[in-house]
Amino acid sequence: MMDSDYVLHVDQDEGLRLDIYLAKYIEDYSRSYIQKTIKDGNVTVNGKIKNPSYKVNSKDSIMVTISSNNPSSIEPEDIPLDIVYEDDDIIVVNKSRGMVVHPAIGNYSSTLVNALMYHTKNSLSDINGIERPGIVHRIDKDTSGVIVVAKNNSSHRFLADIFSRHDIKREYIAIVKGYPDSEKGKIDAPIGRDKFNRLKMSVESVAGKRAVTYFEVKQKLDGASYISAFLETGRTHQIRVHMSFIGNPLLGDDIYGGKDKRFTNGQLLHARLLGFVHPRTHQYMEFVAEPDQYFENALEVLSK
Repeated sequence: MMDSDYVLHVDQDEGLRLDIYLAKYIEDYSRSYIQKTIKDGNVTVNGKIKNPSYKVNSKDSIMVTISSNNPSSIEPEDIPLDIVYEDDDIIVVNKSRGMVVHPAIGNYSSTLVNALMYHTKNSLSDINGIERPGIVHRIDKDTSGVIVVAKNNSSHRFLADIFSRHDIKREYIAIVKGYPDSEKGKIDAPIGRDKFNRLKMSVESVAGKRAVTYFEVKQKLDGASYISAFLETGRTHQIRVHMSFIGNPLLGDDIYGGKDKRFTNGQLLHARLLGFVHPRTHQYMEFVAEPDQYFENALEVLSK
């Protein structure tokens, strides 16, 4: 596998340390790996090598080269899991906020996959290779909620097919800035890679793929709204991008405009419900997980 190059143009978060800035935007990599990458000379700012402590400035152009060295195996780890459902074919987990779904370059431990390998004694599908055993879909590191994992290849192929056809039900709950123009709405706007920051997504009419999100305001809060959102499609960062696009970014989402000093543990987004046909029984099933304390505390603060 070849090395990967990323170019980031600083348009917010000026004054952050270089290592913290990169760890924030390249969320699949650990901060220690980012620091090593910088010290190895694989990060340049405006064409010059900088120290990890360098404070980024507006309009800085940052080039990052990520090494493609892969481990020969991913190690199981005894990490507690909130298991919603499990049988011989699938396992449904309420993923905790802050946990990366699968290992990636520079971040091969403490992921959901490491925990699942330990729990299932390595009984996961191998269609996606050693770094993503069992992983059919994913949710962001700082998004909590329901995710289904395949324990064998036949289940994986079945689930991958219904996900690709969007023949599933997904409900998210979120807290967004301000008040949407309507109590209910449909956002139909294509999503693609941001032209200036390849690690972000944006509404992109030319190169973007069709993305549809339905939302409904559940409660108006102090300067914010508690909403539910249903996905017709499943693009990277879809709800985060779409809500920002209509002027109501998710609170706590520094990347897409929801920065708030009261909420610093990531975007207030939770995958509450996942419904799909079981790969063996062909019976429709729904799984629900309620949000974590961070989300509940935010609701309480904003309700006062």
